[in-house]
Amino acid sequence: MKAKVLKISLDGRGSYLGMEKGCFVVRDRDQNVQKFPLFENEIGEVVLKSGNLVSTGALASLGFWEIDTLIVTQKGKPIAMLKSLDDDSHVKTRICQYEALKNDKGIAIAKKIVYARIESQNLILRKHGLRQHDLIATKNRIDAIDSDNLKVVRRRLLSIEGRCSKRYFKQIFLLFPKSIRVENRRNFKAYDGLNNTFNLAYTLLKWRVCRAIMKAKLEPYLGFLHSEQHGKPSLVCDFIELYRYLIDDFLIQYSRSLRKKDFVMKHEKFSKHKIGKREYLTDQ
Repeated sequence: MKAKVLKISLDGRGSYLGMEKGCFVVRDRDQNVQKFPLFENEIGEVVLKSGNLVSTGALASLGFWEIDTLIVTQKGKPIAMLKSLDDDSHVKTRICQYEALKNDKGIAIAKKIVYARIESQNLILRKHGLRQHDLIATKNRIDAIDSDNLKVVRRRLLSIEGRCSKRYFKQIFLLFPKSIRVENRRNFKAYDGLNNTFNLAYTLLKWRVCRAIMKAKLEPYLGFLHSEQHGKPSLVCDFIELYRYLIDDFLIQYSRSLRKKDFVMKHEKFSKHKIGKREYLTDQ
């Protein structure tokens, strides 16, 4: 089967996506028009940005042909996607996923995810001549976790992963320009520009992983390593761990020429009575 490689991305406020005689029609604010024949081009993804206009006909075609459709903010942060009703039709697959939490499979999967995460970090450390994790000792620590309680296993696994990741980021952050370098990795509500750049890139990865999981007819909110919490797609979080190193490698290369002037400080409302500053990469 031919891969779907064409991407339609609407930029700027006032851009329009419609459907006309078997073609997706993109019109910008200056009335410039592009047409994408549905059956001639392998359309793999459509990105809609806040401020765009979309016809219901185009949305129906995107849903019917199961074309990946992502909705992002003006700054490019993914916030929603179009989901076909048929995505929930494979009940058996989800039942097997639920049952895995009640037997040894769930624990085995959680252990494999953590080991694969640490193993992938070694690929980046080795590439840049940095001190690698001792995989034999790490595997022994993982295998030594002897409990049939998934919550206990998760806690111990995340402790192992956390210590390895802390050493990992301490080293790879040294590869970034000194003017933007930080000492520690922070994810939620980071203030510095470098961590926020990582967070944005991981958010884009999250969308890709989430869509892949849904295509596999799995339940994105039922994970093995990460716990089940309201609003937390724990299986997506599980699988993101396996691909973070690709983002890390990209950012190491991408950021070589970045300087402090490439970031902008913004005031944000953290709570009802608190406003703080946070640094972001400027639009490139």
